[in-house]
Amino acid sequence: MSAINARPVCKAGPRVPRLFPPGLADRRARLIRQMDAQWVNGTVLHYWFFDGPEPQKQAVRDAFAHWKSLGIGLEFTETATRSEAEVRIDFDQGDGSWSYIGRDILGIANTDVTMNFGWDLTDDYGRTTALHEIGHTLGMPHEHQNPFAGIVWDEPKVYSYFGGAPNNWPRSQTFQNVLKKLNSQEVEGSDWDPDSVMEYWFPAGLILRPEQYREGLNPPGGLSALDVEWVMRFYPALPIAPRSLSAFASAPLVLHPGGQANFTIVPEETRSYRFATFGTADTVLVLFEEVDGQLRHLESDDDGGEDRNATFKVKLFKGRRYVARVRLYWAGQSGQTALMYW
Repeated sequence: MSAINARPVCKAGPRVPRLFPPGLADRRARLIRQMDAQWVNGTVLHYWFFDGPEPQKQAVRDAFAHWKSLGIGLEFTETATRSEAEVRIDFDQGDGSWSYIGRDILGIANTDVTMNFGWDLTDDYGRTTALHEIGHTLGMPHEHQNPFAGIVWDEPKVYSYFGGAPNNWPRSQTFQNVLKKLNSQEVEGSDWDPDSVMEYWFPAGLILRPEQYREGLNPPGGLSALDVEWVMRFYPALPIAPRSLSAFASAPLVLHPGGQANFTIVPEETRSYRFATFGTADTVLVLFEEVDGQLRHLESDDDGGEDRNATFKVKLFKGRRYVARVRLYWAGQSGQTALMYW
């Protein structure tokens, strides 16, 4: 197979699978798997560039702005300080283009790269690449690995194609990024979107079925209608006025899976406080501090799949503004979940 028209493609960072205790209900585990890479809505993701030509940096800035222009409830802010950045971006031309998935980046040392671009981003394919890698950071996997896609591969040709230039992948990487199907419990819905920004371009001969893609799969580039629908479902525009929460006051939470509650907190005294959720629920609890008008991640806990509640202890300062966000994976009974700090 000729590699003359081959395109380099993304090699997403590996995920660490979440392990569940024996006996966890299938529905509960499925909901957690579907959402465990997603950010709490309202997160401000700070990004920082290691180095790189200004036109390439600007292409990434433009891609962040494009995602934000949809009206999603996330914010993207460039920072000049690496230690303040959750997303750390490099332009190593020898390392391909890739990104870790969603909240996995919080487990990466702040000296390390979480997103890399290995080719020019200023043409149409490059601009789609920038959108694609940011999609990974938002929690989106590769679309062709959707278990409901029904793709049947000519596997020897797939290994041969991606093993050649310009990707030069070992077999393990080709399997990880192309042939390996996502766990069906990790996928919301059953649709495959061949037009998605998260879909690869494939030449003729790699796909045996569906038959209409035997001559190749060539997504149009940019965000598809389903990409927009997906990201708006997980990150809808935030309510204008979050609820106020005082110390020792319990705030009941009645949420659907994926739903979220948001609270503003202004402590009346400076001291250490304990935050906790209560009830039979799996949640992600995140606390932000407002610094110079921007929300900075202060502390968080995720109790998904564990027989405990999300909790942490943190020092708060009198008169400063904090924001607590609770996102629900699963609740045993509606109305049996609450947030309190004391």
